[in-house]
Amino acid sequence: MNRSPAAATPHARRRTLCAALAAACLLLACTPLRVVTHSVSPAEASVPAGHYTLDVHHWSIVFDVDHLHYTRFVMRFDRASAQLDWRANALENATVETVIDAASLDTNVPLLDRMVKSSQMLDVERYAQIRFASTHFERTADVDGKPAGKLTGELTIHGVTQPVTLDVVFNGYAPNPLTKQPTLGFAATGRFSRAKFGLTTWYPAVGDEIDVRIQAEFEQAPPGGAAAQ
Repeated sequence: MNRSPAAATPHARRRTLCAALAAACLLLACTPLRVVTHSVSPAEASVPAGHYTLDVHHWSIVFDVDHLHYTRFVMRFDRASAQLDWRANALENATVETVIDAASLDTNVPLLDRMVKSSQMLDVERYAQIRFASTHFERTADVDGKPAGKLTGELTIHGVTQPVTLDVVFNGYAPNPLTKQPTLGFAATGRFSRAKFGLTTWYPAVGDEIDVRIQAEFEQAPPGGAAAQ
């Protein structure tokens, strides 16, 4: 007995849907496969020399400070830029400069945001930027097989400049599987005294030592163009 057109429709729909999904998978297979099999190398000599900029979508800068000895209160920054010059084959020869928009500080508490950014503390209307410029790198033992060291630089907050040292780990290098551009990854941690920058408000209820945690990807722009966004 021949099936009516109405009876065959659900099966036809399923076959059509399966075929469409299979075609989509074939079209998209290359990109997911490249991402899944992607790996980076900690070999510093493999990194192309040149100028790198912070990937605007893949970074984080977080400060935290003791709050009444209960917790460490977390503050992040939502806007920043950075430039990395990789001169020749090793971390010792690289330099980095970072600019953070002080007004982009976010504690997840709007009232506290306003207090920290006011003249009581950061005074972002007068001191709109937080800056860091590296001056020296001292190599230390590798961390989980990755090159590491202490990066010293000049940190400027609230119009005051002081030396600060960060513990830096070079996560590795590889061409980015999506943009195809040379890309580097780093992690950094450090600590500084806010009092040295004239930021003593609310002490000792709020601690003096600020812990810093940074994750950053840097990408080299293609010849004659800007880094992919």
